[in-house]
Order: sequence, then C-alpha cells, then structure tokens
Amino acid sequence: MQQDRALSQVAGLASPDADLPTGSVARDSAFAMPGQALRGEEFRDDLRAPGALNAQARKALSAQELMPFTQLNDLRSLMAMAQTGVLLAAAGALIVGLWGSPWMLAGIALMGIAQHSLFILSHEAAHYRLLSHRGANDVLGRLIGMSSGVSMCTYRVTHRLHHNNLYGSEDPDTAIHGGYPRGKAYLLRKLAQDLVGWNAWKTYAYFFGAPAINEDTQRAIRPLDDTSPQLRKAARQDRYLVVGAHIALPLAAYALGGWHGLVLYLVVWIVPLMTTLQPILRLRAVCEHGAVSDLSSPLTAARSNRSFGSWPNRLLGTLLFPHHVNYHLEHHLYPAVPHYHLPALHRTLQARGVLEGAEVRDLPDTLRMIFAPRKPKAAGVAHV
Repeated sequence: MQQDRALSQVAGLASPDADLPTGSVARDSAFAMPGQALRGEEFRDDLRAPGALNAQARKALSAQELMPFTQLNDLRSLMAMAQTGVLLAAAGALIVGLWGSPWMLAGIALMGIAQHSLFILSHEAAHYRLLSHRGANDVLGRLIGMSSGVSMCTYRVTHRLHHNNLYGSEDPDTAIHGGYPRGKAYLLRKLAQDLVGWNAWKTYAYFFGAPAINEDTQRAIRPLDDTSPQLRKAARQDRYLVVGAHIALPLAAYALGGWHGLVLYLVVWIVPLMTTLQPILRLRAVCEHGAVSDLSSPLTAARSNRSFGSWPNRLLGTLLFPHHVNYHLEHHLYPAVPHYHLPALHRTLQARGVLEGAEVRDLPDTLRMIFAPRKPKAAGVAHV
C-alpha cells in the first residue's frame, strides 16, 4: 500500500497532503489508488484515446528514481515569488516614473510579463506544488490568483481535465491551442485582439470555470461538474472572494488617493491584465501544444521549448516562459514535479533516451510551426 501511494504521488496524482492524517477524506481523495473509485480530485493516467500512451510514457522512470524530483523546497518557491515581486515593483515604478510619456507603454508591457509570472505561480499552487503545507499552499495560491482576477481553486479543477484528457474530447484547452497551424494572419489577428483587450473576457471566463465551446463535441465543458464536493465548494467560495476583492481594490484605491489613486490603480494593474498579459497567455499555450504531430502521447502532444543556448531561445524564453514553465512536456508526464526540478528531470529523461522523437524544440522553430500556412481542417475546432 505504501509503495502504491508513492507510485501515485510521483505520477502526479494531485497533492501528497503530507500535513494531513492518513485515512482522512482529503488525503484519500487526492490519489487514484488501485481498486478505489476516482473522487474528482486526482490528476490521473488518461487511458482513453488519444491519451492511451500516457501511462506507458510515465513509466520511463521508476517511483524511486522520480521521488527526489517530487520533493518540495519551500525556499525555492519563496525565491521564485520574490523574483516575481521584484519584477512587479520594477514595472510599477517604470509606469509611474514615465507617467504621461509614450515610454510608459514599456512599463505596461513589463507589468504584463510580471503578471504572467504570477499566473505561473498560481499554476504551481493549483498542482499543490508551491508550498509543502497544503493549507499554506492554497491560501497563498488563492491570494496570488485573486490579485490577477483568477480563481485558483476553479482553475485547479479545469486544469485537471486538461491533464487527464490531453487533446481529448474533455480537454478544456483544445479550443485555445488546437487546429494549428492556422496561418500567419489568423494568429497575428488573434494576438492583436488580445493586445487591445478584445478577448480578455474569454480568458477570465476560462479561469472561472467556463471554457470556450469545443466544436469537436459541440458542447461547453463545465469542469465543476466533474469534481469532488470538497473542491467544488472551495471553487465556489474562491470565486466569490475574487469578485469581492476586485470590487474592494478600486474602492480602496479611490479612498486612499481619490480619482488620481483610482486611475493609478487602473493603469498600473488592470490595463496590463486586460491587454499585454493576454497575448502572452495565448502565445505560450500555442507554443506548448499547437501544431503538434501526434496526439497519442504527451511526448508528442505537449512540447518543451528550449530557453537556453541561442540568444533567441533566451530572449523568447524570458518573455514567455518564467519559472521553467517551458518544460511543458515533462510537466505533463509528471505533474507532481515542482517547477525548479523540471530542468534536472529534463536532463535525466534526455540521458535515458526518453525524449528521442519527442516535441523538444528551439523557440524559433516552434514559432515557425505555429505561424505556418493553414493546414486542411479535418474536424471543426472552436478557437478563442
């Protein structure tokens, strides 16, 4: 039983819940154990087509070999948060310092990049990978998400479906990254719409549990219908808190600084959320899954983009992939591995030959693939 639990943990099935007593509902519901019913909280092996090779790919390393990669280091997470905090402060200072100048747009662009870094930390918390104590992980993850208008607890259940059904009919992300390449004009038009805030409402609908309709199935995926009562309740409460926070924050800005304080808050924080952040979110998602060649395995249905080596890799990696999120293939294989262990995991898998033929590319190559001419469309896919 202990070995089964370890195997489940390193395979990436939700949270280890080290701070909870064995046998508690929260602990038991976090794992898909042999013979147990799934309770709507687990990140499980997807045994349905086209994800039939997921379980096979995840056996590339044994539980014992994977265990060091799954160990959480709170100091590393705190350092990542501090790094993001410095970037946020620098962006805010740049906007205020250049107030009224056209160069202020550079500060707004930098703020969008910093806010994207916050989104990645919220993603870590959704996987229970931010802090080792589950309660602290969720409180901090919810606060990080709340600052950007994201319900982390709702995203947790939406994102679980993406992992469990990669490119399948239940994948809520297919509407974003599926069907590529769709031509340079299409993607540039979408990115331009994102940049002016046209599609921001769709982003926040997704993070509130209402992903876009997947035309492959001709229905809207509602992930809150496929989760445990505990997580459903947490998601509902979290959404109320997020809405409340974004009513309270502008009121507080006005109370502290009058109309000037309110305008400052809107320009420094809300404008980047609605504009410069949006194309970054889309482009990263398409780089991770767009224009892949084989949907049968996470080795080929997810892509890792090199952010090292050449200067284009380093520059684009800095803009699009904070906190090692460029190792997306490895993340899909083993969701229990925190971001700071992903580079070492990548090197280990590469040394074992696991990544032979996998989607591991330089970023300029990925961009050429996703901006390539439109390919014939076999089945309808909605795109947001």
